[in-house]
Amino acid sequence: MADLLLADLLRAPAVIEVPDWAVISSIIASALVVVNFLIQGFALGVIPENRRPSTGMAWLLAIVLVPVLGLALFLLFGSPRVGRTRHLKQTEINELIAARVAGLERPKTTAPSAYLQTVVDLNQRLGALPLSSGNRVHLIEDYRGSIQAMAHEVRRAESFVHVEFYITAWDEVTDPLFQAMTEAVERGVDVRLLFDHLGSRGIPGYQEMLKRLATTGIQWYPMLPIEPLKGRFRRPDLRNHRKLLVVDGKVGFTGSLNLTEPGYNKPKNHKVGREWVELMLRIEGPAVASLDAIFATDWDAETDEQLHVEAREATGSAAADALEFPEVPEVAVQVVPSGPGFESENNLRMFTSLLYAATERISITSPYFVPDESLLYAVTTAAQRGIAVELFVSEQADQFMVGHAQASYYAALLRAGVRIYLYPAPWVLHSKHFSIDDDVAVVGSSNMDMRSFALNYELSALLIGREMVEKLRVVEDHYRSLSRELTPDEWQGRPFRLRYVDNVMRLTSALQ
Repeated sequence: MADLLLADLLRAPAVIEVPDWAVISSIIASALVVVNFLIQGFALGVIPENRRPSTGMAWLLAIVLVPVLGLALFLLFGSPRVGRTRHLKQTEINELIAARVAGLERPKTTAPSAYLQTVVDLNQRLGALPLSSGNRVHLIEDYRGSIQAMAHEVRRAESFVHVEFYITAWDEVTDPLFQAMTEAVERGVDVRLLFDHLGSRGIPGYQEMLKRLATTGIQWYPMLPIEPLKGRFRRPDLRNHRKLLVVDGKVGFTGSLNLTEPGYNKPKNHKVGREWVELMLRIEGPAVASLDAIFATDWDAETDEQLHVEAREATGSAAADALEFPEVPEVAVQVVPSGPGFESENNLRMFTSLLYAATERISITSPYFVPDESLLYAVTTAAQRGIAVELFVSEQADQFMVGHAQASYYAALLRAGVRIYLYPAPWVLHSKHFSIDDDVAVVGSSNMDMRSFALNYELSALLIGREMVEKLRVVEDHYRSLSRELTPDEWQGRPFRLRYVDNVMRLTSALQ
């Protein structure tokens, strides 16, 4: 009997507990709903704080569409803060500069409009650096000529050379400057070099440049380095975009140029003949101390070494007299630093203030014109007020996303009456400057885009004087002679697929 029962049991089918996948799926789905709800609730209460409405809405939309990925991207790219230590250093230096210049007599501006003094006061309140008169300024439109001019000054250096560029490469075009820097070290001159870590790293020959620098005696450091193993990490797209060179505190250079050959050492650029078009300033006079103060700030941030800065008058020299570039002997100059180390967007506030003050004419040159609401309203309102407004941009953008984001604003600009001039391909119009009426100009490293306003350390020079604007107008006239004007009919005829890409890239540009 027992054997029969055992046989029956062996013949009976085994009963295996199978998971109820429907229940598990329901639990997972419910958990995801809860997680998404928590992420979106967190985003609604946190993201809008201290952000532009457009930026906040762009981040919120990203998180609503793809909650987990959107939150991860926000945590990686959502904060423009550069760290407490760097921020405190910037604040301390601003306070020190403000204390030193508090008793200085304000130079008289040559512009007839009363508004200009309020802009100067705004710049000093935000960026600490004062307006100075009696500066001698050369405009250098020649790419290779600007590098040769810098090399010439470095060869005459007696005390120190300070060099800071977003992109730095040692190639056949920049070699004269690097050789001059090396020779200066050999004569006992202190040569200090700063370059943006990621900005320079993306240029071919970067590692070879580091090896060559290590043999020169030049003191060099990368700015804003990303080195997680050394505890140096921040939002990876925060960049130091400034460009400047100071020799002995007597002569300074600044503008849009990066320290590389005009095709950026990229074979694809050389293949199509693409070269960058730049504009640099050579300055003698007390404004050079402001450039040096910016270098000293960035040097301290990277090295913890504080440098002494001293203002000097423009004395003139036979070397300067021999320069073949347009010169203005008496210019009031105010250097305006900006970037994530400051509480306010110094460059944007200066730009919009000047645009609203225009009464006759505005001419803007910007390779990346991706404005926020305030700048777009300032430009279009000026045109609607009857001001003659023109914008020079490249016909063919060198960056896909930025180029399409920029294009998304053309319709609104054209409707308002802004005249858009397209600088011919394959050249990239990389100059960054604008002029207001006949009295005021701004030249520097800052683009008119949200990245330059919030994420990049930038440097702008406010230049006051009718003769200065006349010289810059010659440059603008040259651009216009080479460019073709974009018409509303041409722009309205673009295919839908391009407009669609423009709008998508416009949205991504707001993710600051």
